[in-house]
Amino acid sequence: MAHIISVVNQKGGVGKTTTALNLAAFLAEAGKFVLLVDLDPQANATSGLGVDYNTLEAGIYEALIGTHRVRDLILKTEHEGLKVLPATQALAGAAVELVTMEEREHFLRKALMEIKHDFDYILIDNPPSLGLITINGLVASDSVLIPVQAEYYALEGLGQLLNTVNLIRENIKPELSVMGAIITMYDGRTRLSKEVLEELYRYFPDKIFRSVIPRSVRLAEAPSFGKTILGYDPSSKAAKAYQRLAREFIMREEDHY
Repeated sequence: MAHIISVVNQKGGVGKTTTALNLAAFLAEAGKFVLLVDLDPQANATSGLGVDYNTLEAGIYEALIGTHRVRDLILKTEHEGLKVLPATQALAGAAVELVTMEEREHFLRKALMEIKHDFDYILIDNPPSLGLITINGLVASDSVLIPVQAEYYALEGLGQLLNTVNLIRENIKPELSVMGAIITMYDGRTRLSKEVLEELYRYFPDKIFRSVIPRSVRLAEAPSFGKTILGYDPSSKAAKAYQRLAREFIMREEDHY
């Protein structure tokens, strides 16, 4: 049965989608069957895998409201072993529509039940907010992965995110765990990056991934070509960093479960 992981940080621009995309690609390269669920109305994970969401008749929104089965919406990608459940513009209205519905926090969890046995990992790329769509992502998940940018305000809002996770634990899903935080956009030449790293180790003493993702122009360029860094520049520093992260992820997973 798949381990379902929410990639989440309500602060935008921290490398959340980049991490979801590239970790998924390298997990697939390591021989795992992976589904990337694009739960962000901006649909950046969808377009970052080369899918034009404007041409899709349906996506995750239709799975949430129950008009389509998830299995019928999943698309192949250029990476063997990696599939995507795409987002479309329709998802933007979902938060408003779901508000009045019963069990509104459980729509994604219920939708994913039919395909949980088809994959090793299901990664959910959540929107950069703590609204109802993100809560659906968290309730559907076993674990939470938090990309954190190595910059001055990185830790702002982290407490708020952890409070939300705790609220979901207390009220809906006691077994939801924090798998860890991943440092993104790291520049080893700056004192600030090092200070943020030290601060994070204090915040999550056992939960920081050792694999740090560097700041990288190639990494920033890749999605505009509809590619992951594995497809765009597999020999780059950023690609090697995500490959290390995927290996560390699998090792932690094997130790934990």
